[in-house]
Amino acid sequence: MRTGVWLVGARGSVATTAITGAAAISAGLTAPTGCVTELEPFRRLGLAAFGELVFGGHDVVETGLVKRAEQLAQAGVLPAGLVEPVRADLLAADERIRPGAGPGDGRTQADAIRALVADLTDFRRRHDLAQVVVVNVSSTEPPVTPDPAHAALSELDAALAAGRTVLPTSSAYAYAAFRAGCAFVDFTPSTGARLPALDELARAEGLPYAGSDGKTGETLVKSVLAPMFTSRALRVRAWSGTNLLGGGDGATLADPVTAASKIDSKQRVLGESLGYPVDGDVHIHNVQELGDWKTAWDHIAFDGFLGVRMTMQFTWQGCDSALAAPLVLDLARFAAAALRAGRSGSLPELGFFFKDPVDSTEHGLSEQFTTLRRWAQDLAARP
Repeated sequence: MRTGVWLVGARGSVATTAITGAAAISAGLTAPTGCVTELEPFRRLGLAAFGELVFGGHDVVETGLVKRAEQLAQAGVLPAGLVEPVRADLLAADERIRPGAGPGDGRTQADAIRALVADLTDFRRRHDLAQVVVVNVSSTEPPVTPDPAHAALSELDAALAAGRTVLPTSSAYAYAAFRAGCAFVDFTPSTGARLPALDELARAEGLPYAGSDGKTGETLVKSVLAPMFTSRALRVRAWSGTNLLGGGDGATLADPVTAASKIDSKQRVLGESLGYPVDGDVHIHNVQELGDWKTAWDHIAFDGFLGVRMTMQFTWQGCDSALAAPLVLDLARFAAAALRAGRSGSLPELGFFFKDPVDSTEHGLSEQFTTLRRWAQDLAARP
């Protein structure tokens, strides 16, 4: 069951790690550690095997996948010696990467979207793919100011036909994905498919989408700890987090306007899990020396019995791409299964993977996993 995985930001660290990892797992060079889809409850879904995933994508950078993988190996993100055995897979995927679209490329947005649709359609036809999932792993965008064209599909189509630029870049990719008959997953906190007009388009075309903002580190821990305080009737007074990261994400999030999307996504878990506001903020600092590695330090103040004040602190250190890549593979496999089963519209059941899950206010990791398992059981039970 050959399944296309079209990555927006296909030559970035996360995409390169995901492509390398899939090839290494398929070749028996490494175990699928971190891949939720390989857990027992999900093996009955008949998911596409790692070797059946065919990668392509869009990007605006020209550094090839082999070179990027070598750079990641030098930085300790990829195991030493892994790049050479999967070189052919990386070269094959690199040949399927097309120039991306974005502001300032000289085209109307409608023309750019038509080119994206043509790339996706050609990808499916050329490689005889049963289904295609588009996954956005590009840089975070600034928050979007609502536009009247976002409200209804007819208004959006009219605005594009008039030559207007009305969609943020992530949403233009989602629009193109749906017009090309593909599922869409937004691994970033960008707008993506989360516009009324795009939800309308997805449902009209019978296509699923999921998002947003992959839950890989600090927020993953929050989604376990916040329900713990609630279930033990301990009142959280303040929760502050400091995040240090480098690489492309660090540079992008050094812009306060762009960082606002990420901070809002990271904070949502607390308010919606605890049920009341708490003091404290999330701070993100760009430390380029860290490269693909990130550190998060959180300080939690809470009240215990008789109002006794106590604190908890934790430090999370991890490699961003190695945390994100298996989730990208999981989401592509799950979204393909949903597409095959005829699901359309948002997939809140995949909220387990996201900081800001679409159409869901549940953030507790245990509850999210239960929902995911039940959803998978339902899919597996269908003819």
